Amino acid sequence: MRTKLILFILSILAFSCNNSNNNSPVIPNVPVNAQISVNSQLYPDLLQDGGYAYLPDGYNGIIVVRQNAGSYLAFERTCTYDPSSDCVLEVDQSRLYITDPCCGSQYNLQGQVIGGPAISALRQYRTSLVASTLYITN
Repeated sequence: MRTKLILFILSILAFSCNNSNNNSPVIPNVPVNAQISVNSQLYPDLLQDGGYAYLPDGYNGIIVVRQNAGSYLAFERTCTYDPSSDCVLEVDQSRLYITDPCCGSQYNLQGQVIGGPAISALRQYRTSLVASTLYITN
């Protein structure tokens, strides 16, 4: 009986520790199934390496970044530090990084944290390029 009580208390403590240590906010999952033409005049910046475009899909929008002519990355425009914020991520005027204008978090163009209070990389969506059509999904 005593062993069962000890196991019960330990399981409660372990469960409560797992929940209390999960302080990182969670970005809500929303279905993403977008497609764009990377040659479209709607997205002129995607014609050059390091170029980007904003899409309305995702939770707060998506940033598409061209790595090279055959490789594109797509990220959620929600900061991983405070997903409940009304701010949306933007590519800095220098075009060298992505920033949150509210908390100051910064991410490189591969979605990794390079500064600010954020500690988690950006949520990345799958991309697939077929001819000139870029498919973005989760």
